Amino acid sequence: MASEIAGDMRALVEQIARALVDEPDHVSVQAVDGEQTVVLELRVSPNDLGKVIGKQGRTARSIRTILGAAGMKLHKRFTLEILE
Repeated sequence: MASEIAGDMRALVEQIARALVDEPDHVSVQAVDGEQTVVLELRVSPNDLGKVIGKQGRTARSIRTILGAAGMKLHKRFTLEILE
């Protein structure tokens, strides 16, 4: 069940990222299960990094807020790491 929830959240982050970037084929999200936290590692093309982070990190913060809200309902903590 936990991996299913992590998979759903991974798909959600991937869908949001694909909508934001110019090169959606280069978007990948990896879910890394921890004891209490699921880390979602987002990789995008180097050219699209700014689009995913946003001005002053607003877009990234918004994605993290969505993960936090969904995590509260699912009783699981999710964190987002944007990797180069």
